[in-house]
Amino acid sequence: MAKAKVPVPRDAEAITLLLDSPEIAGLITDLEATRWTGRPGYPVRVMVGMALIKSVYALPTWTRTVRLVAEHEALQRALGAVPSIHACYRFTAKMLRHSDALDACVEAVLVRVADTLPGYGEIVAIDGSDLPAYANGQKYVSRGGKLRKRFSDPDASWGHRSSISTRSGGGYYGYKVHAAVCTTTGLPVAWQVESANTSETLIAPSLLDAAQARRIDVRYAVMDRGYDVNRLYADCENRGVRPIIALRKTEAVKQGKHLPRECEHGTWNFAGSDAKRGASKWRCPTGGCTPASEWVKHDRLHPLVPRTTDRFKALYHQRGAVEREFGRLKHEWALLPLRVRGLAKVRLHADLTIVSKLALALAA
Repeated sequence: MAKAKVPVPRDAEAITLLLDSPEIAGLITDLEATRWTGRPGYPVRVMVGMALIKSVYALPTWTRTVRLVAEHEALQRALGAVPSIHACYRFTAKMLRHSDALDACVEAVLVRVADTLPGYGEIVAIDGSDLPAYANGQKYVSRGGKLRKRFSDPDASWGHRSSISTRSGGGYYGYKVHAAVCTTTGLPVAWQVESANTSETLIAPSLLDAAQARRIDVRYAVMDRGYDVNRLYADCENRGVRPIIALRKTEAVKQGKHLPRECEHGTWNFAGSDAKRGASKWRCPTGGCTPASEWVKHDRLHPLVPRTTDRFKALYHQRGAVEREFGRLKHEWALLPLRVRGLAKVRLHADLTIVSKLALALAA
């Protein structure tokens, strides 16, 4: 499937399209049902629109969002009012209390994306990316002093991130967003925000479960060597997903146990896999051996899609889709910098950001 080259609009018309979409309209209806007492306040549609503007225009704080709307006549016409900063913070607290309404909206958007885009989610790339906390990230109170015991964001933790062109690798204090991204469309299929010290290998199966619960037919999961553990291969195969994972240089790999069998006739050739049998078939290149073929049970050294095949190489080449999507979410959709504290608020921020992108992709 060809990828869309038309840039996503970021204007008042895009906000109107989002507010009028069936999924966002459903979220507004669900939240309006919770307004049974108290002062009327601003309409729910206005407050949901403010949350969408914050994500679409990549604004990190409510202060900048309110300031933009106050100076933008087209956005004012799209919303119908200019809420105060305090109203925006109250709306955030309301969303945290009624997170089930947003969860239903996310599910509805993802199901519609799967029904609209053919091939969505058949091949997913899975990885995690750092989200530095909105807190003091220094381990020590002072240079050479004691370890810091109190942090302004107690839900965050210490994790490790790799180096990039503009930053050296090492420890950081914060969270990590784990995501499964469709390599065909470049759109997220499932995501989960956890504290930074949570192992990536523990989250990958839950991402596959979330995707399959949304009727997304995931066939291949592409991951880097950080996910190369025996348990994860079994977790993927039990869900009917072929793991495409780079191999770590363990002792068994150094001994060459992952390589195809050798005989006097040469290197044995891959002859297909049987998922029900849970093994791949290999044949003698000339058929001169007895027996001339054998079945090798799948594990991390011998997956059902062998690493020596062109098929594995072509699939693994698509792993960069998740890295590109993390870059877009962080720099174009205000996933970073975080300006909220606490795991629940960070998850809400990530959900609003990603669902805004998905809903706008549908509208575009």
